[in-house]
Amino acid sequence: MSYTTQMDAARKGIFTEEMQRVCEYENIRKEELMDLVAKGQVAIPANKNHKCLKPFGIGSKLKTKINVNLGTSKDCLDLDVEMEKVNAAINMGAEAIMDLSSYGDTKKFRRKLTAECPAVLGTVPIYDAVVYYNKALKDITTDEWIDVVRMHAEDGVDFMTIHCGINRQTADRFKQHLRHTNIVSRGGSIIFAWMELTGNENPFYERYDEILDICEKYDVTISLGDACRPGSIEDAGDLSQISELVALGELTQRAWNHNVQVMVEGPGHMPLNQIRANMEIQQTVCKGAPFYVLGPLVTDIAPGYDHITSAIGGAIAATYGASFLCYVTPAEHLRLPTVDDVKEGIIASKIAAHAADIAKGIPGARDIDDKMAEARQKLDWDAQYACALDPETAKAIRDSRSPEDDHSDTCSMCGKFCAVRSMNKALAGEYIDIL
Repeated sequence: MSYTTQMDAARKGIFTEEMQRVCEYENIRKEELMDLVAKGQVAIPANKNHKCLKPFGIGSKLKTKINVNLGTSKDCLDLDVEMEKVNAAINMGAEAIMDLSSYGDTKKFRRKLTAECPAVLGTVPIYDAVVYYNKALKDITTDEWIDVVRMHAEDGVDFMTIHCGINRQTADRFKQHLRHTNIVSRGGSIIFAWMELTGNENPFYERYDEILDICEKYDVTISLGDACRPGSIEDAGDLSQISELVALGELTQRAWNHNVQVMVEGPGHMPLNQIRANMEIQQTVCKGAPFYVLGPLVTDIAPGYDHITSAIGGAIAATYGASFLCYVTPAEHLRLPTVDDVKEGIIASKIAAHAADIAKGIPGARDIDDKMAEARQKLDWDAQYACALDPETAKAIRDSRSPEDDHSDTCSMCGKFCAVRSMNKALAGEYIDIL
């Protein structure tokens, strides 16, 4: 029996190799995973042309996954540096990488990724179209927009952000209810500008069925882009965001009718007290489709530290329904991230994802925390490093200011005052030397 997509396979009762690997990683029953994939509540992005892929499932009842954005810009065109970021992301356990290149030989870089990179790969065809055609925005035709989607699918991209929800209707509503930060999505702003310049309908909305045909052929997961995500906490939950979400809910069902896997993208900037409700609304409107969030960033005033504002929001979002966290680096709003920025962003995002998995009760999520607690009680430093998200950094910090020899089992914060050391000695009936 043949199948087109992972969803189609699940609906036909076919247990694919990708599903098998997801089951092994998640420790989930075959029947349960297939049911979730069939209903669209789990996506397994796995383009048939991405031969070196290590597949992951994204969605309900699975571990929270993270995505790493990278790629060239006109001001920073160095493919070697971008590949260094790719390798750092893979080594640090990022499940997905999005190539957001907006300058240079984007096709060469994209094909290198699909040939060599095992992570789930995503792109935003809108960016690439502007680079690829190298002409005025208003002169790009509807056919040309669609052709870039087809090119990315052929190149082996596993998921694509497609900004379908910003159609003429939602764009008109945006113009009637202007916001503090307007449209902050790059792809969304490009399509909005194109519609304003040409007077035409959004080509990705107008020819959505054609895009679905392309995605079904190559098994590309559509990540429905949120052009109207809030760019400030003031704009969170406004009419533009919600009206677009309704449109994305309709487009989700149309994709599922085509056996095409879907993820839905979400905020953006959002105050803490709105996050839970936003996650629940999305789950209702989009019928449980995996939710992919940028942050949310819970305050607007922390440039240089937005990996922290994002991790705070991401942990809450994932606790209440988000399945996929797009990392944010310290360079957010400021510049293209460096390799070190990428590493900091990954760690912050992984902390958020793991904290949410504990809160959600994902089976086995807290096992490593229990091992860390045991290692700390025993003052077993090697075991603590083995449990750490970033063992090298943890060891380097301790080694940079080591305790004296007569209490070398502690750290230089407490020394002989170490509560763990004192308790271990007290319970063992040993002499306790504090001074």
